[in-house]
Parts: sequence; structure tokens; C-alpha cells
Amino acid sequence: MATAQLLSSSSVLHHHRSFISCTTTPPIMTSPPPNSPPDTSDGGLLDVQHDMDALRRFDGQYWRALFDSRVGTTRWPHGSGVWSKKEWVLPSIDDADIVSAFEGNSNLFWAERFGNQFLNMDDLWVKHCGISHTGSFKDLGMTVLVSQVNRLRKLNPRSIVGVGCASTGDTSAALSAYCASAGIPSIVFLPANKISMAQLVQPIANGAFVLSIDTDFDGCMKLIKQITAELPIYLANSLNSLRLEGQKTAAIEILQQFDWEVPDWVIVPGGNLGNIYAFYKGFKMCRELGLVDRIPRLVCAQARNANPLYRYYASGWADFAAMKAETTFASAIQIGDPVSIERAVYALRNCEGIVEEAGEEELMDAMALADSSGMFVCPHTGVALTALMKLRRNGTIAAGDRVVVVSTAHGLKFTQAKIDYHSGRIPEMACRHANRPVSVKPELGAVMDQLSKLLSHTR
Repeated sequence: MATAQLLSSSSVLHHHRSFISCTTTPPIMTSPPPNSPPDTSDGGLLDVQHDMDALRRFDGQYWRALFDSRVGTTRWPHGSGVWSKKEWVLPSIDDADIVSAFEGNSNLFWAERFGNQFLNMDDLWVKHCGISHTGSFKDLGMTVLVSQVNRLRKLNPRSIVGVGCASTGDTSAALSAYCASAGIPSIVFLPANKISMAQLVQPIANGAFVLSIDTDFDGCMKLIKQITAELPIYLANSLNSLRLEGQKTAAIEILQQFDWEVPDWVIVPGGNLGNIYAFYKGFKMCRELGLVDRIPRLVCAQARNANPLYRYYASGWADFAAMKAETTFASAIQIGDPVSIERAVYALRNCEGIVEEAGEEELMDAMALADSSGMFVCPHTGVALTALMKLRRNGTIAAGDRVVVVSTAHGLKFTQAKIDYHSGRIPEMACRHANRPVSVKPELGAVMDQLSKLLSHTR
């Protein structure tokens, strides 16, 4: 269409190297100025910069109408929740090079019962990003990254021999699926014995070359960066700015699902911290291009066992220190040295953002409560819900506020954690909301006795 032709070259990467690789982790500023953008100098993370003047040739009403016209269509590639915003993501790529599973367009669930029963709120929503092709929000970014790799390999088949990532589970699942779809080899570094079997089987089933390494995520991340610096393997972790271009569309989608009304708060679980910046970037673009007149306040929720951002925030942004992440049921955010720390701080400081934490029992209890109200969420969503519950108790979030909690993965990836919780098999955890099966003899009288007890408690 005319818009795509006009904007065909309106987005470029800040540095050409981003097309083929990413630089190393940025130096951490101990007290960055509030309005300072993330460092993109040598050694800093790269960022996609769009030609905002070209995009402003069309007003906010035009963009709203264009994006709305593509929702639910089967037209390639605009039926995807990501590529329906192609002009804002990667406009120069040919449609034939795009690798997509029509990701995005995920359910924005009105958590009416959970909000009313546990928080005295009636405007609570859960953005189920885990209802996606591989069961997590990582699909949103991976479609962009693998599409660009597909394009580069067509231009020069020898330029990239494969795509690699370090992963706590969900990234490897998304990478392996999209690479398999395009016939691109994928290489996955996983921390041994630290992810669920449901997560491990996904890259294996999709044909990835999987290395199980006796270290944590941060150790895997260090190794994959060294490998991709030596071999023509494209790095797929979230320090690659292309992934964030896809992930930012979830923010745009939230506004779209609210008929372009802005929620008061959006709560996002945080590990490697690229996602909190991606949400900020999506909301900020919508404001700058006139689709909305403000952006919501963001909350980044971390597990207490892996909370370097929370500690930094609690210090008044005075001193950042990486940490050795301890084991957490929220395994995908078990990261002690996040590569996008500077991006996250920039985003939070520019939207009056907050960082909160959740202990292991808190996050598992919150997950159980959410499930009891009709959802089936992951432990990371339990972290975000715990943050919400704390902010409601201390009055930061009001009863009448419109709040969106981002659910990052499908609960089916974490069934063992749920089984252990409801069986009461987690050491030093009360599992106070466990729903244990009742054993009963195969006799009518025995069954009736149990049903009578149940009914007496429900009257």
C-alpha cells in the first residue's frame, strides 16, 4: 500500500552492525540523568531508531484506523499482531522474507473475579501474551529477528550459518520454532537442570542443537556472546534490538484493545529487562505520533531471588550491582546480571515507574489464587500479581485504577510447579491455597459423604 511504499526506508538501525550482531553488555551508570537515553556508544546496546518525521506525515487517526483495519485478517503478513504494525517495526523488509506464525493478537482478559475478590478492583486486566505460537511473549520479538536473518541469508547465504541464544526456556522455544519454519539452524545454550521439561522439549522437538551447560543463565549468556563473536552465528538474545521491536507491539495492542484509551498502570515481570523497555518504547511511540496523549506508569516486578533491578531502585538508583541469582519458581526471570539494565532504568525513570519484588511463597500463592479465579498462569505472572497486591495494600494503586498485568508465558509450561504446590510438596512453603485431590473408596456411600462435606462448606 502507499503507506508501506512511503515508509519503506523510514526505519534504520542506529548502527549497521545491528543487522549482523550485537555488541557486548553496556557499562552501568550508577546514577543516569532521568532523560538520558540508553548508551549506544561502543560497548553499549544498540537501539532501533525510526524516522519519526516520516511517520508524522500521517496523523494519529490515520495510524489507529490502519492498525484497526488489520486485526483478525488473514492477509499476509498483516494478520500477525506484530506485522500489522510493520511500518513501525521493520518497514524495509520484503513480505516474502517475513517468518511469522501470526503471533500476537493475544487475549486481554478481564480478571473480574480476581480483582473483585482479592483486590477490591473492577478494572483489572491480564494480557495473556503466553497464548501464542510457542507459549510465551518471546514469539513477538523472534518473528522480527528471524525474519531479518532470513533476509540476510538470502542476500548472502554464507553470512550467517545459524542463530544462537542463551535461554531460561522461552527464548529457546521461540527461536527454535521460527528457525525451523524458515529452515535456519538454531543453537541453544540452556542452564542444566534449571528449566521445566515442558520448556526443554520445545527446542528439542523443533530440531535445535541444544547444549545443556552446568551453569546458570548468566554463564550461558557469557558463553554465547563469546561464540557469536568468533563464528558466523547470529545472536538472538534480547540485547539484540530487533527483538524489542516486535515486543513493543504488545503495548500498542493493549491500547488498541482498549479502543485507544490508556490504562493507568501496566505491570511487567522482569528478568533480562528488555521487555520493560519494549513496552515503554511502544507506548512512547503511540504518544509521540498522536495515537494517545499519555503513557501509563510501568511497574517492573522481580522475583526476590533474582532482583538486581529492585535493589537498584530501592537504593534510589544510587548503585547497581549484579548478583548471583538464586533458584526461583519464576525460572525465566532467574537472571542476576541483566543485559538491558540501562534500558530498563531509562524507561522507568521516564514514566514514573516502580520496581517491586515477590518472594517464592508470595508468587506461588498469587499464581494459585489467579488459577482459582479461572486463569491458568505461569509463576512469572504470579510475580506481577504479587507486585499488584502489594501496591494495592500500600495505596499506590487505587481501587478505581485501570491496571494491566502482563502474563508472559502459558501455565502449561509450568505444570510440575503447580503439581508440587497443590500436593503440598514444596519444602518450607505452606501452600495455603492448595487444592488437594481427595482419595475415596469406589462406593456410593463414601462418595456421598465427601460430597456432603463439600456442600456443607459452600452453603
